[in-house]
Amino acid sequence: MTKIGILVGENKLTFFEKIYDDLSTHYQTDIYERKFYNIPLLHGRLNRWAFQKGIYSMLHRNDICFFEWASELLMIASHMPKKCIIITRLHSFELYDWAPKIYWENVDKVILVSRAMQLMFNELYPEHRNKTEVIYNGCSVDKFVFTGQREFRFTLGMLGRVSPIKRVYEMILVFHSLVKKGYDAKLLIAGDPDDDYRYAVAVHRLVRELGLQDKVVFFGHVSDTATWLQEIDIFISNSYWEGQQVALLEAMASGCYCLSHFWSGVGEMLPFDNIFWKGDELEQKIIEYSKLPETQKTKKQMDLRMIACEKFDIENTKTQIRKIINEIR
Repeated sequence: MTKIGILVGENKLTFFEKIYDDLSTHYQTDIYERKFYNIPLLHGRLNRWAFQKGIYSMLHRNDICFFEWASELLMIASHMPKKCIIITRLHSFELYDWAPKIYWENVDKVILVSRAMQLMFNELYPEHRNKTEVIYNGCSVDKFVFTGQREFRFTLGMLGRVSPIKRVYEMILVFHSLVKKGYDAKLLIAGDPDDDYRYAVAVHRLVRELGLQDKVVFFGHVSDTATWLQEIDIFISNSYWEGQQVALLEAMASGCYCLSHFWSGVGEMLPFDNIFWKGDELEQKIIEYSKLPETQKTKKQMDLRMIACEKFDIENTKTQIRKIINEIR
């Protein structure tokens, strides 16, 4: 049986957990775990040695090493003598933070989560374009259920870290404009603050200054996103950059009507009419949807659910990744 080493960067198994479970049922898998030593005077040097040694060992004892996130672990492995096939899945931020530090000659296959990301990678590394493959992120469409027509309550929602890249601050300003126009709306925001806590403080202060404390609700981290999304009528992605936003996929599968800022790659997920550039365009799209008859709202929700099921089912993602592994080994 093919031996596959799994190395997950960024301490983020979130998007990969179901894929890993699938791989472990088809191959002999070996997941990398970093070891730490707490020995006075030596712990820094010893831990650096153990870090390198652990990656080196993974490369030597497996037929294939799969790197989830093309970040630090891959960077280190790519500069070691080549001992096995290396596959990586590059999501988004790695393209500029880590890709320039990776020795791509030693990487055999690069999986990108959107055609937009593939295009950007190919422009930066044209000599490695033949190694690239697009496999969309997936979600468990059976878990995120759409039960049919539900009462419209003018509840807007955002799900993700409260960080500048998600543009939560700007969304609150759009929401305030809606409230000033007389719309009885609510905005639910789920997600932990960014590492730079100043942004979260500024966002909360803005809510207070605009008098929106009763209309904007912060949830922090939400573990049961399927249930949380059932409270949302319109899901909004206001990011200026995404690889392929899993929260948006989950909202589509849940029967939320979804609107998104025009970040690169969102056109692979949503119809053109669901995409906006400016805040006033977003506001207008929200108002237009709110005024539709319930039957038309339901039709638009079902259309988005169908896109999620047909293009972004996690089962398809699993199958396509296994296909790459089987062809390359």
